[in-house]
Amino acid sequence: MTLRKALACALGAAVCTGLLGTGCTQEPRGPSSQGTPAPGAAPARTAARPLPGVGPALRARVPAVARQAVVVRGTTEDGNRARVVLYERGADHGWRAVAGPWPAHNGLRGWTRDHEAGDLRTPIGVFTLTDAGGRLPAPWAKLPYDEDPDFHAEGTGHLGESLEGSFDYVVAIDYNRVPGTTPLDNTRPLGEEKGGGVWLHVDHDGPTNACVSLSEEHMRVLLRELDPAKKPVVVMGPEAALAQ
Repeated sequence: MTLRKALACALGAAVCTGLLGTGCTQEPRGPSSQGTPAPGAAPARTAARPLPGVGPALRARVPAVARQAVVVRGTTEDGNRARVVLYERGADHGWRAVAGPWPAHNGLRGWTRDHEAGDLRTPIGVFTLTDAGGRLPAPWAKLPYDEDPDFHAEGTGHLGESLEGSFDYVVAIDYNRVPGTTPLDNTRPLGEEKGGGVWLHVDHDGPTNACVSLSEEHMRVLLRELDPAKKPVVVMGPEAALAQ
């Protein structure tokens, strides 16, 4: 063997030993079997999307049968402005936005986990949406709808704005009320001191006592889209509370 061949063999052995010692061995060439499903196997399913920005605490309170969710996301605990998005849940893809985001108002003093009558705060939580109504007709509404002249708002709001037309369209939030009744029903299962009459209703360009208010156009969209067969709920609170 010539000196040149001997040096080449020694160098090759050293390189191979180094590669083997560091685990950098080369894989055999050819098609890889990694990630390839077996013949006839079903493709892997993508995890269903949860409600965006809603943490495990409130997510656990959304009924398994609910396929519609109105998410009301406030700014801060003491803020009275919010944004509203309507989501729908599919069997495969999970929750996806179908309308919004829309600007909204909530209670003058913000939000609370322990609502009391007159505190001017909107209750935080997950509540079903079963009934609607208003002063104006809404033949396209899917929820049971009570057209009644008693849905009449008068006077002025907290900023001096007119309240006229605020109750032209409303959706009752099932906080301290009997589901399956008109929003005008004053029965308070938790007692009068816990407040009630918390609605989604037409915005009057100012904060509310405890309700969530949207433009008339967006209330009409909600009434067209909310479907009792999809067991709609509202998930509402300031952003930090929703994320918990």
